[in-house]
Amino acid sequence: MNKLLSSIFFTILIVFLFSCRKDSISSDSSHDLNFSIDTLLFDTVFTTFGSTTKRFKIYNNNSNDIIISDIFMGKGAASQFRINVDGVPGNSHKNVLIGGKDSLFVFLEVTIDPNNVLAPFVVEDAVHFITNGNQQEVQLAAWGQNAHYYVANRSAGNIPVVYLDRDTSAGALDSTWTNDKPYVIYGGYLTLDGNDKLTIEAGVRVHIHNNAGIWVYKDANIVVNGTQSDPVIFQGTRLEYAWQDVPGQWDRIWINEGTADNVFNYAIIKNGFIGIQAETLPFNPLSPKSTNKLRLNNCEIHNNTGVGILATNYQITDTNSVISNSGQYNLLVRGGGEYQFNHTTFANYWNTGTRTTPSVLLQNYYVDINNTTQVRNIDSSNFYNCIIDGNVDVEFDTDVLAPGAINFKHNNCIVKTTNSVAGSNYTNVISNPGTNTTFIDITLHDFHLKNGSSAINAGFASGVVLDKDGVSRNNPPDLGAYEK
Repeated sequence: MNKLLSSIFFTILIVFLFSCRKDSISSDSSHDLNFSIDTLLFDTVFTTFGSTTKRFKIYNNNSNDIIISDIFMGKGAASQFRINVDGVPGNSHKNVLIGGKDSLFVFLEVTIDPNNVLAPFVVEDAVHFITNGNQQEVQLAAWGQNAHYYVANRSAGNIPVVYLDRDTSAGALDSTWTNDKPYVIYGGYLTLDGNDKLTIEAGVRVHIHNNAGIWVYKDANIVVNGTQSDPVIFQGTRLEYAWQDVPGQWDRIWINEGTADNVFNYAIIKNGFIGIQAETLPFNPLSPKSTNKLRLNNCEIHNNTGVGILATNYQITDTNSVISNSGQYNLLVRGGGEYQFNHTTFANYWNTGTRTTPSVLLQNYYVDINNTTQVRNIDSSNFYNCIIDGNVDVEFDTDVLAPGAINFKHNNCIVKTTNSVAGSNYTNVISNPGTNTTFIDITLHDFHLKNGSSAINAGFASGVVLDKDGVSRNNPPDLGAYEK
């Protein structure tokens, strides 16, 4: 009998509560919705790629519950936007209850269909709401951008790759990328196979997705012909403003030995894991020093979570470049090779986490693919008219494994360090300059020289007549990439 009474009581309670809930739903036409925004904007989205997820909130500012009888996309099934209402996907929703003084989230994504437009274009739609006979809407707009796509479609060993011809890379290819629309690398490494050559013209933007990169394999060649006014930019695929300085968005540019020099003129390489990794083919631990060079001129390698330039047994020359803000090293040389930096600025003011490593580290050994330590003398590593600065006490260091050696010189440089700069390796070196006594604004990545900088007129004439900005250098010149 007690169970029967309890069951009857519970049923009556449910009916009562439901009746009360139903009575609290307003059908008053003056009761409508409020929104956190009236227009939702998506930054540039590459065609065929899904966007980031954005959201807005629906508010019921009334005391009573209300029912949104319809939520739908203005363009229906043809819409390039996708919505999710409070966790429920679908571009059409009916009879959505929103409690008094409550709110709901609407989440949106967009995928833009490709067309033959070269310049960015706008895709628009609206999310419509019908509540108590009221029609309201939130406008949507996304900027689309067509691109040349290189999507990984095969493997080289266990490395996902796409070849320059997007097929089997049969024969030597000689390709030129022109500045008509961006180039997007997705899902793996764009691989220049043996004897391929890629020339990238001024103004080209290369967008590399997640763990993808560019692999200039043995005997292949890359030449980047940016200019001061139209640099070539290598960066991630997230184009929203909030992502412009987020590191680690892609992997690296990986360059092996070859028969011709690999050249980067006025290139900006930013927001990856490693900017450039230049090494003899790691699958052959006994490879001799590279016969070709990596030549950098007026470049920026910036904001990489690992290393700006990672070199093993290679030859690198640089003039007027800025290597800055790396999570570990701006420059790491791991055994062997010849390196010369002239008017290079190494500035490591990494502020995404804690860094204890020096901006520049030279070590005469590396661990090969067989987990064997290889000792290789660094034949030469010369720094002329350079600045090595940052926010740790020792920004230049060496790591020598006997019986090897590291042959290095600093001539007319600023080197932030608490170590001694006495001896034949150092000539006219200014050490331990303090916390940013050199640059205009490290928070804005402005590594031009500030007034009173000790780098002004501290150099020697080394044949570099213009700075990175195209400004004529004085005699004596200033240190680093920029002339004051």
